[in-house]
Amino acid sequence: MNQHDLLNITYANAETARVEMDRLLKGRKRNYSLPRPLYNDPHMFRIEMEEIFQKEWLFVGMTSEVPKKGDYFTLEVGQNPVLIIRDGDGQVRAFHNTCRHRGSRLCSAERGKVANLVCPYHQWTYDLKGNLLFAGSDMGTTFDKSEHGLNPAHCRTAGGFIFVCLGEEAPDDMDPLLATLDEYMEPYDMENTKLAAETHIVEDTNWKLVIENNRECYHCAGSHPELLNTLLEWDDTHDPRADAEFLAHYKRQSAEWDAEGIPHEHRSHGLRNRIVRMPLREGTEVMTLDGSTGCNKLMGRIKNRQLGSMRILHLPNSWNHMQSDHVIVFRVLPISAQQTLVTTKWFVHKDAVEGVDYDVAKLRKVWDATNEQDKRLAEENQRGINSMAYQPGPYSETYEFGVINFIDWYSDKLQEHLAEPAPAKAES
Repeated sequence: MNQHDLLNITYANAETARVEMDRLLKGRKRNYSLPRPLYNDPHMFRIEMEEIFQKEWLFVGMTSEVPKKGDYFTLEVGQNPVLIIRDGDGQVRAFHNTCRHRGSRLCSAERGKVANLVCPYHQWTYDLKGNLLFAGSDMGTTFDKSEHGLNPAHCRTAGGFIFVCLGEEAPDDMDPLLATLDEYMEPYDMENTKLAAETHIVEDTNWKLVIENNRECYHCAGSHPELLNTLLEWDDTHDPRADAEFLAHYKRQSAEWDAEGIPHEHRSHGLRNRIVRMPLREGTEVMTLDGSTGCNKLMGRIKNRQLGSMRILHLPNSWNHMQSDHVIVFRVLPISAQQTLVTTKWFVHKDAVEGVDYDVAKLRKVWDATNEQDKRLAEENQRGINSMAYQPGPYSETYEFGVINFIDWYSDKLQEHLAEPAPAKAES
């Protein structure tokens, strides 16, 4: 069997997987968990990476992580290294982190600062806008530097958030979310914050189980004692668990937010994006173990320590908690069909002094515990789904509506992309 035959087998298997995935999605029982292959099959996972994580807008980080010219951070979206950098004009840019010479990664560090981008392999040099400046003197007289700049990725920013799309064409549905983020994040002044702490957890589970677990608090009472010291188990005033005492608490808090000019009306942009501000438990200020302030310097123009938690969802890979004194952002990046990287970052006012204004251990304690608890839950979920006895089970429409919304978005988006014409195959 020659190489051409092997390529044909690969194409045939890929097409078969796409047809089977489409069949499973079309035949799934609504308000039920997904069929097993969609949680553990490597062929299905590859399709998700191609059709969602390489085509949709992803949350990657915050603009304050690259505060000055030449500051950068890196990440991996599947097998795609990505570089986020601020150029000399103050614009945040995204590039594929691969040299146009022979493909080496340009930046291998997680974060750093550069004057120019220099490939460590053969020293090809690019400016901060991705233009090739230097390629040596041995490239021949016909070599055109202008044709070998870095490959950019689509990049949008709003309210301190950075979103990237790796596709050739980016979806045009982000403007409503970006406008809302600019409005709702204005009190926090995220450009004047700094990264106080960061953790990375590799979970041996499918990325969708990580998101599903986040989209409900049905499990919280039995699993998250630290979190429930401050967090209420719902994020909507229409939740049946929202009793009269809570509604009165919400009304009082809302009046305080209005007096300070803090936006708090629930906003949704389809199933994909949701912003909800909810109070924390009465008598608590922020999501620390005892509910007391974690940083003495409040964010931006905020004066009221009891600002609650503004929860921001962006599918497919982020949820976030914005509070009066610090914010916590979460990023989910798939590694394989049954492995996922979960990154958590804590931000405080840029002038806050560690050990004086805030203690990192206090900021982290609740979410370090919660992340480890969620890791165990998601991994056990994965192990059970891998069983030959697994069958899709029903979600609670009352308590797991967020999971239903996520699965509906995922299913609709994949079917939309699977219906698109496949790109032409290159000649062998």
